[in-house]
Amino acid sequence: MELTGERTIPGVPTESYWFARHEVVYRWVAERYALEQICGDIGSGEGFGTRLLLAAGAQSVFGIELDQAAVSHSATKYPNSIFLRANVVELPIFTQSTDLLTSLQVIEHIWDVAAYLKEMHRVLRLGGKLVVSTPNRPVFSPGLKRKSPPLNPFHVEEFDEEQVKLQLSECDFKDVTMYGLHHGSRITDWENINGPIVAAMITAGATNSWPSSLHEFVTTITANDFHIGEATAAQDLIAVGSK
Repeated sequence: MELTGERTIPGVPTESYWFARHEVVYRWVAERYALEQICGDIGSGEGFGTRLLLAAGAQSVFGIELDQAAVSHSATKYPNSIFLRANVVELPIFTQSTDLLTSLQVIEHIWDVAAYLKEMHRVLRLGGKLVVSTPNRPVFSPGLKRKSPPLNPFHVEEFDEEQVKLQLSECDFKDVTMYGLHHGSRITDWENINGPIVAAMITAGATNSWPSSLHEFVTTITANDFHIGEATAAQDLIAVGSK
């Protein structure tokens, strides 16, 4: 698949930081919630998340993605899942048919967040769970105030912990619990010397112009370089809500 500047894909060394940042959350969700469940990945992108859910013992997994090229790629590469092209505010899924929905790094791209959350609430069974992740605005975009346009041209709006929890609660999700994705010691040690790694990648520009020290470090990052804990000061927020 073509790199868009926003969607991350496996197998690209310079994407290792961003891919691992997604992968660790999929693995965390899969290990906790996927066993013997009917699962959906809303905004499935390249499709690799469906493989991780199935590997954890999901009964079945479907992916929903708006981009037809991504759907075609995913259906070929991950034939054990079903992929459908659809808008996330109009899911072609039966009401109360799904046990677990993941929607990672999607909410910040959505114009009508309430419609998106309500549609996922509709397709979940009673007791089903939704897991949403999104960049933590105060960390990802320091100084960006609520409702302000993000610098990232792919993002409609970026959120803080309180906003994400409130949005799920207002769309009838119960027992909303907030977690956070954090850099592990290897990344924080590097940042203590070199400064924030995301800023370093952005400042360096195109990957073929990265300094060798940045390139060498980024290409060695894996999911083991992150951990999930409390939401405070997290790189990404993770919300878990129940129907």
